[in-house]
Amino acid sequence: MKPSASTQRLLPVRRVQIWYAFIVIVLAICLIRVFYLQIIQHEHYKTAAQSDQYKEYEINAPRGTISAYDGDRTVPIVLNQTLYTVYADPQLVKDIDKTAAKVHEVLGGDIDKYKESMSADNRYQVLAKQVPEDKKEALLKAKMPGIGAQAQDYRTYPQGVLAAQLLGFVDDSGEGRYGIEEALNKKMTGTPGQLKAVTDINGVPLAASPDNIRKKPVPGQNVILTIDIGMQKQVEQLLKQGLDDAKSESGSVVVMDPRTGAIKAMANYPTFNPADYTEVADASVFNNAAVTDALEVGSVMKPLTAAAAIDMGVIKPNSTFYDNRKIEIDDSTVRNIEEDGGAGEKSVTDILNLSLNTGATWLLQEMGGGELNRKGRVAWYNYMTDRYLFGKPTGIEQGYEASGSVPSPTSGYGLNITYANTSFGQAMTATMVQMAGAYSAMLNGGTYYQPRLVDATVDGSGKLTPVKPKVLKRGVVSPQVSEDLQAMLEYVVDNHSFSRKFDKSYSVGGKTGTAQIADRENGGYLTDEYNGTYVGFVGGDDAEYIIAVKVDRPKIAGYAGSRAAQPLFGNVAHMLIDNFNVTTKTR
Repeated sequence: MKPSASTQRLLPVRRVQIWYAFIVIVLAICLIRVFYLQIIQHEHYKTAAQSDQYKEYEINAPRGTISAYDGDRTVPIVLNQTLYTVYADPQLVKDIDKTAAKVHEVLGGDIDKYKESMSADNRYQVLAKQVPEDKKEALLKAKMPGIGAQAQDYRTYPQGVLAAQLLGFVDDSGEGRYGIEEALNKKMTGTPGQLKAVTDINGVPLAASPDNIRKKPVPGQNVILTIDIGMQKQVEQLLKQGLDDAKSESGSVVVMDPRTGAIKAMANYPTFNPADYTEVADASVFNNAAVTDALEVGSVMKPLTAAAAIDMGVIKPNSTFYDNRKIEIDDSTVRNIEEDGGAGEKSVTDILNLSLNTGATWLLQEMGGGELNRKGRVAWYNYMTDRYLFGKPTGIEQGYEASGSVPSPTSGYGLNITYANTSFGQAMTATMVQMAGAYSAMLNGGTYYQPRLVDATVDGSGKLTPVKPKVLKRGVVSPQVSEDLQAMLEYVVDNHSFSRKFDKSYSVGGKTGTAQIADRENGGYLTDEYNGTYVGFVGGDDAEYIIAVKVDRPKIAGYAGSRAAQPLFGNVAHMLIDNFNVTTKTR
């Protein structure tokens, strides 16, 4: 049946209405979707959109610098140089081949490794370190997506290898290693800042964005050392010369102010260049051996034993004993190893001048009432550990400080012979800085100042904070004992040969040590190798510098103490008198 004319007129109108309704529905759905996205899900999509553009960056704090004295002024010995770490964000790199080629063109290196890094899953891939400013700028000007650079401070050394072990170094991760750098790492590192920044499509922060949030880094503390650069240079030169003369491969020298504990020079050989620490094959060269290497010190212990016995009141400075040249102790015998003048009556000064092992053992016997016993062992142990502070670290600002060791006086095998050995510097160990600290206390009137290398610190605002001398122990010995031992040690120097005689206007004293070396494989001691030591002082009426010397395994005829360490001490003492204002005697 054919539709009527009126029905035919309604069909186009109905089609229009249907399409209109359809369009209205679609628009409504779109509006609802837009409302959902922009209003209900606004924060979600805002966060998602910013995830690629809004990033957090850590801003490295400038590491503190290190300075030392050159006369009355301070000069830098460790500074910072800003270089750059170039990195890739593989998710942002658009064309790996092209980008790697450009990086290779600017930086050199291995193009295949660059491609491998740019293909990695990790979003932070280091391409190169220690890149200079000009090359960094050349890379960033290329505007390669996914390539960035981060500033990093690296250490520079205006004085070259000077005091290398004392300073230590800073590794690629920014951590201080060895020496001052490790001991004061936290203080010198400072506090990093933070940057939350809107970035462009390449991940580069938009500096002008109002949405950037910054927290400024706090610079690390600058450090001023106690050492004198001129003295340090000369001590290092004299040490190398002394080791060459003694045919020794290693050794150390410490120069300390006994009135404050301040280290004025501390030298070790062999040494290294801290700017090129990665090229060092033997990591042991990084150690500051004057602080990290504890050894049986030998006869340099005898003045400390004598000072303890006099201070206890068990002998007087003019006391004597009959030396039979040997003492039987249980199943062992203590003998003298140098020219001892033969059997006969000997004084305390003779014990030091002739380096009598029997004399040192006699001192220990007197501490026990005339024989080797528990009373004497405990008394001597207390002086070694509670007064001279052996067996514990000094706290000097150095990484890996050794404590040394002192045997128990009440438990163990062969205690009497063991303690007889400690009276002349065997069967116990100490470092050269510990020996310098103990001699300082013995000679300065009885105050043990903590050995230290830091004279002051300077914060980011420029505020200088001096480091005051720290007393670790008072009453180590009496002031009178200090005077007695100073006179005895002067006598020892007066009766031994040096390449140059000392001017009588100055006070110079000291004691040699020829220390046996433990045979770690077979037990006992080596019979053909020794360490040479010498500890002494220079000054006017009072000791002004303590000098501690160690020469490892010299290959030279004669006793290691007198033939290797003593000449080195003499040269350092003369250098101090000639160049560093040692006062003359007034009495």
